[in-house]
Amino acid sequence: MKAVALVSGGKDSCYAMMKCIHYGHEIVALANLMPIDDSVDELDSYMYQTVGHQIIEGYAKCMGIPLFRRRIHGSTRHRSLSYRLTPGDEVEDMYLLLKEVKKQIPSIQAVSSGAIASDYQRLRVESVCSRLGLVSLAYLWRQDQSLLLQEMIDSGIKAIIVKVAAMGLDPGKHLGKELYLLFPYLHKLKELYGINVCGEGGEYETLTLDCPLFINAQIVLEEFETVLHSRDSIAPVGVLHPLAFHLEKKEETNSLGSFPNDNNLCGRDGLVYEVHNGSIDSSEDKCESLVHTTSLAVTMDDKLHMSERQKIQLFSISCWLQDHLEDSSGLKEDLKCILGKIEARLIGYGLGWKDVLYIHLYIANMDEFSVANETYVKFITQENCPFGVPSRSTIEVPLSQVGSGKAYIEVLVANDGSKRVLHVQSISCWAPSCIGPYSQATLHKKILYMAGQLGLDPPTMNLCSGGPLAELEQALENSEAVANSFGCSISTSSIIFIVYCSANISPLERCRIQDNLYVILKKIRSSYNSGSLKRVLDPIVLYALVPNLPKSAFVEVKPLLNILEDEESTTQEAYFTRISNSWSFQPESWHDSCIEKCVVDGSICAVILSITNEVALRICPDSFDANEKSEDHKVNLSECAMRRISRFCIQLLDKVLMEHSFSWEEIVNLRFYIPVGLGMSLKNLALIFQNAFAELTGTSHSIHSGEPIYNLVPVLGTGRSSAVMDDILTCELLAQKM
Repeated sequence: MKAVALVSGGKDSCYAMMKCIHYGHEIVALANLMPIDDSVDELDSYMYQTVGHQIIEGYAKCMGIPLFRRRIHGSTRHRSLSYRLTPGDEVEDMYLLLKEVKKQIPSIQAVSSGAIASDYQRLRVESVCSRLGLVSLAYLWRQDQSLLLQEMIDSGIKAIIVKVAAMGLDPGKHLGKELYLLFPYLHKLKELYGINVCGEGGEYETLTLDCPLFINAQIVLEEFETVLHSRDSIAPVGVLHPLAFHLEKKEETNSLGSFPNDNNLCGRDGLVYEVHNGSIDSSEDKCESLVHTTSLAVTMDDKLHMSERQKIQLFSISCWLQDHLEDSSGLKEDLKCILGKIEARLIGYGLGWKDVLYIHLYIANMDEFSVANETYVKFITQENCPFGVPSRSTIEVPLSQVGSGKAYIEVLVANDGSKRVLHVQSISCWAPSCIGPYSQATLHKKILYMAGQLGLDPPTMNLCSGGPLAELEQALENSEAVANSFGCSISTSSIIFIVYCSANISPLERCRIQDNLYVILKKIRSSYNSGSLKRVLDPIVLYALVPNLPKSAFVEVKPLLNILEDEESTTQEAYFTRISNSWSFQPESWHDSCIEKCVVDGSICAVILSITNEVALRICPDSFDANEKSEDHKVNLSECAMRRISRFCIQLLDKVLMEHSFSWEEIVNLRFYIPVGLGMSLKNLALIFQNAFAELTGTSHSIHSGEPIYNLVPVLGTGRSSAVMDDILTCELLAQKM
C-alpha cells in the first residue's frame, strides 16, 4: 500500500517507516504536526512530540518526498481512552492534516505511526484512519523495547537525545548525545528505576539526524541551547532547542516516491506544504435504522430465540430465518432482517449493541463475506459502542441444507457495562488487526471471549504458507499474543478450544491437527514460564468441520479463557453421582465417556457432551437397525430417535450442572452442533429440543424461569477428535456464577 508517515522527528516514527518498506509498503508522503509558535519547543500534549520540530522540514529533502505540516490549534479535550470526534481537540488537527494529504494524493491507502505501547495514541490514530478510510500501520506496536532499541541502532538510525525527564538523566550531560552511546546506560536505569528503554513513558525524546531512508542528505546540527523546564534534583527536565542546522548531501541521490503535480499547492522548496484550513465532517456513517428493517422483518417467517429472564446479568439471543422466502434478495436482506430483530430486542431490554460481548456470525456462503461485513457495519459501529465493539467469529455453515436463510447470528449480552475490550485496528507485528467494528477479545467477569483466530501473518495479514498445520500454529501464536495482553496464556488459562476445520483439509491432515494442537500448546506453556503459576488449566477441545472459513483458511481457533486470581482453585475430576428424577434414563457407568468438563473453583463450568454412533445405539436401540448405515457411515436416525437423544443430552447436562451446584439460569452459552447429514431442518430440531426442555421443566426443580437459551449450529461434522468428526450430536455448554 502507499502510505503517509506521521513523523515527529523521533527514532520511533523513522524506524516505523523502515518497517513499512520492509513489509512491502511505499512511503509517498510525510505528515507532521507542530506548535503555532515556531519558538516553542514543546506543547502540553498527550499526543504529539514537538521538540526539534524546527528541523523536520529538512526531512522532505533528505528523503525526496513531500512533507505536509499543520500547526496544532486544538488541545486535550477528550481525555477518555477511546476517542470520539470532539471539536477543538488536538486529534482533529491530525484529522484535518491527513484529510488534506489524502485529497492531494488520492492513491494513499495507509498511515504509518511509531506507537509502541501507548493505547491512548494508538486508538486516536486508528480513529482518524477509520474516519478517513485509511489503514493504520503500527509495526512497532507491543514489541519488546530492549530488542526494539537495539534494532533501531543496528539499522543505522542516527538519533540524538533532545529531551530528558527521568531519574538518572541529566540535561547537562545527556542532551545532544547520540542514542547508541546511551544504550548501556538506559538499560542500567531500567534495572535501577524501571524506566522504559525506548522512552515510552516520556523519560526521553530523540531527534533523527540520519537513517537509511535519508537517501539524499543527512541533517547536521550546528548549534543548540539547553532549556531547563524543571531543576528538580531527582529528575530534572530539559530540552534541546536547535539554533542552526544544515543538510549535508549524500553522493547518490534518489527519490523514494512521486509527488502529485498540483499547481494549487504552495510549498517551501517545492517539497514542504503547510495545511492551514480544513473542516471536520459533521456527518458520520449512520447505523441502519430500525424503520428500514422492521417492515422487511415482518414479511419474513423468522424464528427468534431469546432470554426473557430479567434478573440475570448475562444472556444470549440467537436468530435465524426459517422457511426462507424464495423471493428474498439474499444475504444482505437476511442479515438486515436478523440484525434489526436483535437490535429491537436489545432496545426492548433498555440495552444496545454497546452491551454485546460477542457475536457469532454464521453465513451460508463465505464468498459473500464482504457483503456480510458491509451490512454488519450498518448496525454495529464504534460510535454506538463506546465501551468497545464486541468480539466476533465468522464461519460458513450449511444453512440451506437445514432449511434456513443466508445468515444466522448469536449474540452474548451483558447488562452491567463492565466489559473490557481489546480492539487493535493497526497492522503490526503483534497480532492480526481487526479492520472493522469487531475486537480481538472481550473480558467480562474473569472470562476472556477471544475472536476467532486464523493463521494470519500479522505484518502482512496474509495466510501463512505451509498448509493446515502451519496455519494452526500461527493461529495459536496469534491467540497467545492476545492472551498475553490480558496477562495470561492460552496454554495455562484456556477453558475451551473450538477448532473449526475447513472441508478443504485432507483426511490425513485432519488426523494430525489434534496431535499438533497439544504439541504447540505444550511449547507455548514452556516458554510462558508456567512453573511459577499455582494453577494451570487443561482445556477441553471441540472440533467442527465446516464448508469454508474467512480467506479460505484451513483452520480457525476460538479459545475461551479464565483470568485466574490467586485465591482461585480448579477441579477437573470425574463427576458422576446418582441424582434421582422421573426421567427414563437411569445412571450407567458408560455415561462418563460422553462428557468432558472443566470446573473452575465452583464458579465456572464448561462441558463438551459427545453423542457418537455407538452412544446413539445405546440410547435408543429399538429406534433403528444397528446394521443400517448411510453412505457417510452414520446411523440412519429418525426424528423419534433424535427426540430421545435430545432428552438424554439435556438430562446428562442437568446432572453435571446439579453435581456442581449450577442452575440452568447460570448458563452463558449452550450450543448443539448438528451434522447436516442427519437430514433434519433447524425448524424441526428446534421443536424437538423445545419439547425436551419443556419435559425437563416439568420433572426437575433445576429450571425455574422457562426454557433455557440454546443455539443449534449446523455443521458438516463435529466431535472431540479432529480425525473422527462424525458425532450424531455434540454439545458445548458454559455456565458461570456471577
